[in-house]
Amino acid sequence: MNLCSNTKIRNRKPKTVYHMDANILEQLLEEVRAGRLGVTEALERLRHLPYEDLGFARVDHHRALRQGFPEVVFAAGKSTDQLKGILASLSARSNHILMTRLAPEQAEILVADFPGARYHPVSRVLTLSREEVPDRGRGAVVVISAGTTDIPVAEEAALTAEIMGNRVETLYDCGVAGLHRLLAHQHLFRQATVFVVVAGMEGALPSVVGGLVDRPVIAVPTSVGYGAAFGGLAALLGMLNSCANGIGVVNIDNGFGAGYLAALINRRDK
Repeated sequence: MNLCSNTKIRNRKPKTVYHMDANILEQLLEEVRAGRLGVTEALERLRHLPYEDLGFARVDHHRALRQGFPEVVFAAGKSTDQLKGILASLSARSNHILMTRLAPEQAEILVADFPGARYHPVSRVLTLSREEVPDRGRGAVVVISAGTTDIPVAEEAALTAEIMGNRVETLYDCGVAGLHRLLAHQHLFRQATVFVVVAGMEGALPSVVGGLVDRPVIAVPTSVGYGAAFGGLAALLGMLNSCANGIGVVNIDNGFGAGYLAALINRRDK
């Protein structure tokens, strides 16, 4: 543990900070042009726009302007003090924050220290919203899991898409061993702009869904299965070799990546 860096976090003096996204930046420039805001004050607000150096992390405050959503924190492998510092930096400048793969014991501390933070234990995701998430979607993101054991990865995808401003519908435990469970909910298919289909074992479910719909299908292999599943490799290869059209595949257990991609596909034009 870097004690110097942790001391820096604890002893940092409070300072005035500003949220920064495309709308606020446009408003800032308009105020400068109209003479309501001086150049010095504008520079102060923009000082940490590219990134903020915490010593152990460089927090990218420019990401919301480039990609439409703030930097997402991958918590695994980080100390609790490091997570506190990163979350404090992000929460000072962003209204919606997502942290993935967070251990329950660390989550308990962060939720106590940051009002508005909420931990989702099934997916190990922490979300923090200081205002209502705006609706940015054209339709629904439909997240389907093959089995109950795949739900943690499916929930990571669903929560990611939700905090990025999408309506999400979930359909769990509808694997190929009992396809009638999936077909009974075809009314959801008509609402979807994009599907996220999560499956372990042989990874067959995305091919089934891909053969039924005319929308993009994001396939997520999970590490669920017996020995020959090779920790999700069998599902990954099965999805990559799908004969159904319109399927893209993310990495094993990467619910976050699937949810983020689904949000981009579903995002309504400005």
